[in-house]
Amino acid sequence: MGSYFSLKKNRGEVVITIGGHLKASDVPSLSEFFSANRFYKSQSVCVDLKALETVDTSGSWALLHFVSQLKKNHIPIRFEHVSKDVRRVLDQVSSHMTESLELPPSQIKMWIHSLEGIGRKSYQAFETSFSLINFLGQCVVAFFLALLRPKKFRIRELATMIQRVGFDSLPIVGLISFLIGVVLIYQSVDQLKRFGAEVFSVDLLTISVMREIGILLTAIVVAGRSGSAFTAQLGFMKLNEEVDAMIVMAMNPIEVLILPRILALMISMPLLAFYSDMMGLLGGAFMSLFLLELSFEQFFQQVRLAIGPWTFWIGVIKAPFFAALIGLIACFEGMRVHGGSQSVGIHTTKSVVEGIFMVIVLDALFSIMFSYMGI
Repeated sequence: MGSYFSLKKNRGEVVITIGGHLKASDVPSLSEFFSANRFYKSQSVCVDLKALETVDTSGSWALLHFVSQLKKNHIPIRFEHVSKDVRRVLDQVSSHMTESLELPPSQIKMWIHSLEGIGRKSYQAFETSFSLINFLGQCVVAFFLALLRPKKFRIRELATMIQRVGFDSLPIVGLISFLIGVVLIYQSVDQLKRFGAEVFSVDLLTISVMREIGILLTAIVVAGRSGSAFTAQLGFMKLNEEVDAMIVMAMNPIEVLILPRILALMISMPLLAFYSDMMGLLGGAFMSLFLLELSFEQFFQQVRLAIGPWTFWIGVIKAPFFAALIGLIACFEGMRVHGGSQSVGIHTTKSVVEGIFMVIVLDALFSIMFSYMGI
């Protein structure tokens, strides 16, 4: 059984009734039916789908295309009596059309929609977590294979990535760290001078920069700068089917693309963290010279007294873990890009946000662990 169409005018409103089974074979008839009738702005159009039992994607497209043409001509149109199955097909087709189409609100209660949304997000989070663990396992396997076959490892690619991640990041990391040092000394002196303990602002700067702020700022800059670049590069390689070409040529994308990037981050991050610490102290030294009239020699003498056995090494220990986490998330999101260029932007944003969030979470875990260890 096919479909049938009818048109009835009722008090300035045109009611179009569509019934039966709307399939691809009915599209020419439906198009001819729409073309045979003219619609005006003074009329409103109601599409009654109460008698429509089933519809396929071709029929849905033809119907929604007609709706979009009316909307372009500023003719008001609405749907009525849309069944659940018909609505599902229309929603799917509408989501792939350039025009947004408003279907009548569902009769299902809002709390059911909320539960459905929570379930969908929970499933997506579980699926993403599982995929990330799987991706981590592939990276670990690729790393040990590289140790067993060092001649096949791409040293040139690793060196290039170290230059981009490490040396090219020095200006922005140094500037931010220097300014943070200036701000910390200025704020701490303003508070401690009430107690006559301005000199201890140097201790505050030294401990906070070397233990937390230096490495945390470096990780945030690297996640925003290098992490986003990794995701975008891998994403466009996926869209251009370069990754598929590597697989066809029996090349492992994990070994060729992912591993050099993660290792470059793990090598560069401790050096960047050390550089960030020194620039933060240098900014504090300049500010102390003006506020406290401490010479550089006196400032760094106070720094030496403030440094404990683990003060410097805590930040350095965190660095490779932060680097591995940022690189893993950035490359993982890059390899998940699909569809079009819009997907690159979406996954690049997710890469930066997730990278910074997970770095802060890991830093909190490190702080708790070091506190229990008494260091």
